[in-house]
Formats: sequence, structure tokens, C-alpha cells
Amino acid sequence: MTNAIPTTAREYERTRIIERPDGFYWQSFDDGREHGPFASLMEAAMDMEAVDDDSEGEAEQALREAEDVLGVPDWVDPETGQLADDEWTRTEDH
Repeated sequence: MTNAIPTTAREYERTRIIERPDGFYWQSFDDGREHGPFASLMEAAMDMEAVDDDSEGEAEQALREAEDVLGVPDWVDPETGQLADDEWTRTEDH
């Protein structure tokens, strides 16, 4: 039994699907970013259709707003991965 390859809408003409030894990837011509790997061509096409660039930006903004409401600091210590602490002043080595 064969699976039909899904057709994509006109707004997805700015993308392509690439097959590599480790799986399938899809790439946007706008930013060149690759998504994957996916086990099958179908999975790559379905993920490509599910992603909406505008909703990604909105989701990031909503996350930042929620962190602000909860009081989560913006800065993370690059050495330890710990969140900033109000009791300590962060300094950078120059």
C-alpha cells in the first residue's frame, strides 16, 4: 500500500524538502533555517504545513510576557546555567 504525498498550499512555495541519509528536512527560502530530521517525507511535509512563522514570534512574545509576570529574570549565568539572583550584582569580565 502506498501513501499519497500531500499537496501543499501556495503560501508554502517558499520552502523545499531535502532528503539526507539521516532523514528528511524542510527549509524555508526566506531565512534558510532547516527543520528536521523527519523519518518520512510525509512527516516533513506535515510539519512544514503546521508551522506558521507569525505564530512563532507571537509565542516567544507571550512567553516573555508570562516570565515578566512571574518575575523570572531575563539573564542566565552562562557558566552555571542558573537564573540571575536579585541578591547578586552580575559583572562581566572584559
